[in-house]
Amino acid sequence: MEQRQGTHTVERTYHCNVCNRTFKQHRHLKVHQYVHTGERPYRCDFCNKTFKLLKHFKIHQRVHTREHPYLCDVCNKTFKQLEHLKVHQRIHSGERPYRCDVCNKTFSQTGTLSKHQRVHTGENPYPCDVCNKTFRQLEHLKVHQRIHTGERPYRCNVCNKTFSDRSNLKIHERIHIGERPYRCDVCNKTFSQTVSLSKHQRVHTGENPYPCDVCNKTFKQLEHLKVHERIYFVERPYRCDVCHKTFSRGNKLNVHQRLHTGERPYCCDVCNKTFSETSSLRVHKRVHTGERPYRCDVCNKTFSNANNLKLHQSVHTGESPYRCDVCKEAFHHKSKLKVHLRVHTGQRPHPCHVCNKTFRDTVHLEVHQRVHTGERPYCCEVCNETFSDRSNFKEHQHIHTGERPYRCGVYSKMFSHKCDLKRHLVSYCN
Repeated sequence: MEQRQGTHTVERTYHCNVCNRTFKQHRHLKVHQYVHTGERPYRCDFCNKTFKLLKHFKIHQRVHTREHPYLCDVCNKTFKQLEHLKVHQRIHSGERPYRCDVCNKTFSQTGTLSKHQRVHTGENPYPCDVCNKTFRQLEHLKVHQRIHTGERPYRCNVCNKTFSDRSNLKIHERIHIGERPYRCDVCNKTFSQTVSLSKHQRVHTGENPYPCDVCNKTFKQLEHLKVHERIYFVERPYRCDVCHKTFSRGNKLNVHQRLHTGERPYCCDVCNKTFSETSSLRVHKRVHTGERPYRCDVCNKTFSNANNLKLHQSVHTGESPYRCDVCKEAFHHKSKLKVHLRVHTGQRPHPCHVCNKTFRDTVHLEVHQRVHTGERPYCCEVCNETFSDRSNFKEHQHIHTGERPYRCGVYSKMFSHKCDLKRHLVSYCN
């Protein structure tokens, strides 16, 4: 009994000779002294990383052995550390015990609360030693520093594209698996990112939160405002290394460069046709679904994409505002004029990567490439004959409909094919 009392009266008998801190047990003092000596006696055989504590060393080794001994009994997810399992279990229990005393937002971890509080204090304790930009979180600084180092450690297993940030890789991988987990509760359209959903919802709310300081025009997205502002400053900071064409947006440059590389990373899961842009793939899929969501309010004709509707509407207005300075021919659309000018300049910027034949525009290049691939995507519903070119397909249909839309201006004779009219003109009207 006396011995037990002595045990309780002498509670902290082990003193550190450096800082005079006291400990109940000798092993605790010994671990503490590593702070002063810098000793880290436990070394990993795989990566040579050293540790002060045996338990930290054992936890680290699970990185190499991939051991996850702690199992969540709700979802069966496994963890290297018991502490991580306890934090994870709050997802299922809904427990969020840490509360911000400014805005009352709650969190499941103290670390997350500490990071959040910097929103209110404005504290950015992590500076970049290259450009002095500061960050609230160390993780954000590490991702930022990869801009300077060029490091992109996260690689897509499907297309080998690399990323500087793990979250960007996860978002990218949804392109390949088709995952779009975020749904608009108004129109049910789905998105691969929450930020894309937030931007989309402004279509329904009409919110345009970004005003131009020059003309007061407002925009739904900050990116659209920045692009718009370049009108006033003539800023096109992104340059193609091959043809030196410049762009106001980096993603436009990325898409353009695929003209030179031939890269077409987006594939139709119905016919395996590939595209250089996701928007082109979305429009193409309407060939298979029959969807034509754009309607002319004059004649009710429908179209699969907005550009074709705009081109069509000029038929009703008679407007041809884009005029060639060389031959004065006028066009409904600026892109048509741009392609036409190549007739005068001789420019043929789109080469076939199989035979090196060049073309003035991508439409003719795509039709030509079907010579090599054998693709004939246009099929006659009457006789099942197939065609590689839409215009040939449409002229073929005149055989079944009896339509003869081509008229000779001299003899008023009608023809179902343009080539027949040309042959007639050469033979009888020269």
